[in-house]
Amino acid sequence: MYTLIMATIQSKRSRGYKYWYIVESRRVNGKPRPVVLAYLGKADDLLKRLQGLYQLKLKSYSHGAVCALIDVAAKLNIVDILNKYVKSSRNYVAEKPIRNNITAGITLLLGAIGCVCMPTSKLGWWNWAKTTSVEYLLRCSLIKVDSQHFWDLMDSFPEDAITSAEQEILTRVFEVYKIRTDTLFYDTTNFFTYIDTTNTHSDIAQRGKNKQKRNDLRQVGLAMVVNKEDYIPLFHHSYQGNLQNCSVFREVIERIKTRMQSLGLNLEKHTLVFDRGNNSRKNLSVVKSLGFYYVGALTPYHHKDIIDRAMENMATIGLDDETLAVYREKNIIWEEERTILVFVSDRLKAGQIRGIYQSLDKKEKSLKELQQALVSQKGKKRDREQLEKKIKSIVEDQYLKGVIKWKLIEAEDGKYFLDYRINQEQLLCVEEKLGFRIIMTNRHAWTSQEIITAYYGQSKIEHAFKNMKNPYHLTLKPQYHWTDQKIKVHYFICVIGYLLSSIIWREAKLKAGYPGSLDNLLDMLNNIRLGTILEESKKTGKPKATYKLEEMTEHEKKIMQVLGIENDHNERPKIRNVGVYK
Repeated sequence: MYTLIMATIQSKRSRGYKYWYIVESRRVNGKPRPVVLAYLGKADDLLKRLQGLYQLKLKSYSHGAVCALIDVAAKLNIVDILNKYVKSSRNYVAEKPIRNNITAGITLLLGAIGCVCMPTSKLGWWNWAKTTSVEYLLRCSLIKVDSQHFWDLMDSFPEDAITSAEQEILTRVFEVYKIRTDTLFYDTTNFFTYIDTTNTHSDIAQRGKNKQKRNDLRQVGLAMVVNKEDYIPLFHHSYQGNLQNCSVFREVIERIKTRMQSLGLNLEKHTLVFDRGNNSRKNLSVVKSLGFYYVGALTPYHHKDIIDRAMENMATIGLDDETLAVYREKNIIWEEERTILVFVSDRLKAGQIRGIYQSLDKKEKSLKELQQALVSQKGKKRDREQLEKKIKSIVEDQYLKGVIKWKLIEAEDGKYFLDYRINQEQLLCVEEKLGFRIIMTNRHAWTSQEIITAYYGQSKIEHAFKNMKNPYHLTLKPQYHWTDQKIKVHYFICVIGYLLSSIIWREAKLKAGYPGSLDNLLDMLNNIRLGTILEESKKTGKPKATYKLEEMTEHEKKIMQVLGIENDHNERPKIRNVGVYK
């Protein structure tokens, strides 16, 4: 037997009008219930559709990412917080400027959302924004938001207000999302700019050792602290590109403590992890005086005695279902007792061996060229002292000391012959001492596994920096500002964008078990689109707009649901004070 279920057309009266629906009777919990299959509208509208008097137009917009970002920003009251610190600028007489009926706070947020979804210049921002649902979500026109709009309202946000604004936003993050922390990771990176050498408007952009190998360009440094679980940035500081990591660490460490205390983080229960580039006797003395627990690293080249002891006294421990040979001791380093761990990183060792053999090949090539030049009949007479100096400059190397043996033989005609060889035994000895890492900590009660796990967590902040250099999402580039204030505000905008993204990623992982990367999550959200259906009458009347999310996969539906943005138009994120100040 088959049960025949037929749909019927039923009406419902609302506000004096009769609306029609296609309804089907279904059993819900054992009881018959009417289920609406489709909304047809008023009878006149239905008749016009049937008569072909309406022309339908469809346009869709990228929706998921901008909706999720605006929703998080609304929960954190970011616009209100930013607007509190806005002051008058040279372009405005009013105390708090508004341009195109938009406040500075919402302008900075729009810049942050743009950095996350599609990094582009401020001039090209609108060309991206008009392909998204951002106007629909904010209920305002953004067509006049151009580079001048951004520059003017960025100019009204003082650089000395960045720390206070960031502090207030993070306080709100801890209140709303109940962030938990125990281990914090500190590191620095730099971003090259195209600021001209003759430009005197910027002191922060300086030449230095660029991590993207663009030493020919001026750069700006960024120091950041993120938490262990979610990579959420808890502190950032932009600084001159020619400063060394050690100097920057000494400058910001006290400010990091102030930030932790203002967020209610107990120093006794938190451990700061930093790399060896931040070490010095003075820095560690400051760290001790501030009461930090820490895990850091030492340079094996400067502590060869520890390496020698470690090579003879390794013990095996279990770490993540693997075994690792580790040497542990307590030692006085820079006038303080520290727990020292030494172990071999296979990945580091493989990289160092590759580097050594590449360097050795280059040195052999240079020595062969010199050897051939010396025996050439057209070769000129050489000064022995200068020739020996040149050979030493070729063979000298931090790791290859004693590997290349050479001697200079004087010929009868006053010329010289170069003889050299590779000391294979010494090369093997060098290889045996590669790959060593030395970790130090004042967490003396921690197990070796806990110390090593904390140190390896340093890769989390490196992952954060990798995200911020992604050319498709989250990147600080392109950066077309050339004054210190604009550069610092631009960096602040980008950090806000990364903060919002990391919270979305945290929610997806925590509530939906999302296993992918932040980059993949943003790609997926960008591909969730909001469709707009316009019904244009051939006679009279304004077009009628209907909004509907495009068909999604079950996985996409689940992500939208856990982020609380599955309703496409009934519950839009509420950003207040787009064009007004409190």
